[in-house]
Amino acid sequence: DYAVNAAAAEAAEVEMITVAVRRVNLSDPDQPMLIDYIDPKKYTYLPNTAGCYTAEDALRTLRLAREAGGWDLVKLEVLGDQKTLYPEMEETLKAAKVLIAEGFQVMVYCSDDPIAAKKLEDLGCAAIMPLGAPIGSGLGIQNPVNIRLIVEQTQVPVIVDAGVGTASDAAEAMELGCDGVLMNTAIAEARDPVRMARAMKHAVLAGRDAYLAGRMPRRLYADPSSPLAGLI
Repeated sequence: DYAVNAAAAEAAEVEMITVAVRRVNLSDPDQPMLIDYIDPKKYTYLPNTAGCYTAEDALRTLRLAREAGGWDLVKLEVLGDQKTLYPEMEETLKAAKVLIAEGFQVMVYCSDDPIAAKKLEDLGCAAIMPLGAPIGSGLGIQNPVNIRLIVEQTQVPVIVDAGVGTASDAAEAMELGCDGVLMNTAIAEARDPVRMARAMKHAVLAGRDAYLAGRMPRRLYADPSSPLAGLI
């Protein structure tokens, strides 16, 4: 529902809208078009390769996107299988190398493996987008240590992609130091998508502030918060 999409984007105050090139009408004026509801002058459109299982499919899809809309900033995802929708990293690396050579700015969906993430950054990817959990699962961030390791080693933006189920998951991603969160199902399948979109906005802002503020250290034992000096 494009109208709900537009209302949710407004409520969340998003900066970027990612669109599946193979599924969303971007160029046929005889059919409902996303750009009629979500203004590409207000939001950055990010064509993606959802549904691609080989590097060749992904390359073909993004070349078509560039031809149709002139997009150079793209989201690369090459999936491994239909059950988990985990990234196929060998094919992802192969596609990323070619796309970067062709002048694309590649934001890349990847596993939460810090070594794989580093390889993608070294290739020249514009952003690293590790999954928090399987796409559409809503399980939240399953490997926060890995996400934090990726954040600490990476010089380009890190955006958690997939697995966010509710606002606390988005806040956790930001508390880990991520630069942003990409989500769809958490909003689309909420009872009230627009309200959930608004909740996600507040969660992202709160999580970022908490990260910048610096978390107190964890302690095994209690530490009284009131001063002991001057007790009667």
